[in-house]
Amino acid sequence: MRLYRAKDYNDLSRKAANIISAQVIMKPDCVLGLATGSSPLGTYRQLIEWYKKGDLDFSEVKSVNLDEYKGLPKDNDQSYYYFMHQNFFKDININPENTHIPNGMEPDSEKECSRYNQVISDLGGIDLQLLGLGHNGHIGFNEPDTAFAKMTHCVDLAPSTIEANKRFFASADDVPRQAYTMGIKTIMQARKILLIVSGEDKAQILYDVLNGPITPHVPASILQLHSDVTVVADEAALSKF
Repeated sequence: MRLYRAKDYNDLSRKAANIISAQVIMKPDCVLGLATGSSPLGTYRQLIEWYKKGDLDFSEVKSVNLDEYKGLPKDNDQSYYYFMHQNFFKDININPENTHIPNGMEPDSEKECSRYNQVISDLGGIDLQLLGLGHNGHIGFNEPDTAFAKMTHCVDLAPSTIEANKRFFASADDVPRQAYTMGIKTIMQARKILLIVSGEDKAQILYDVLNGPITPHVPASILQLHSDVTVVADEAALSKF
């Protein structure tokens, strides 16, 4: 595991974008596992900037997203489909047919999870998976549990996750209670993993993830067992180290 210390969020975003851009340059038809939320926004902005300068080409890149709320249509401004198109895809030359996100409007959980597992398998797996870190240690929507969920599954969102996400909705009652997410095994099968963490409010959980016991009660702690993990965190997030 490699740990890079960034001065602040902007520095973190540049460092993370450097790692992703190197992957795209080395393997133009790579499969990128992508994340949503506030953590990767700066990284996406930096990648867009380099693309517009002519430094990056996403025309052969394929992408698979970690998760999607169940029950939100694509045009809902809080869906992760909408997030990815507004904050990244529309500003680069990635082929829309090469972008994959769980279908939140599929009511049959078993059917959708099976389909998404097959999508990832058919692509040959993920070359580089980008991850953020939840306050309770979740990655994707893999919430603290008594066991590590393996493959894509439908999860009931933890109260702390609903609380963290309610700022994006009119009220907490509007936050979906379920989501489709890649499982821990799916994430761990990625050839490389990039975890980005920003802010003092993530300091304790980041310390627990990297230095605590490996336990499904802290889902991201499983990353200690992966052979190629890079963590980029700002000074505030590393304040417990």
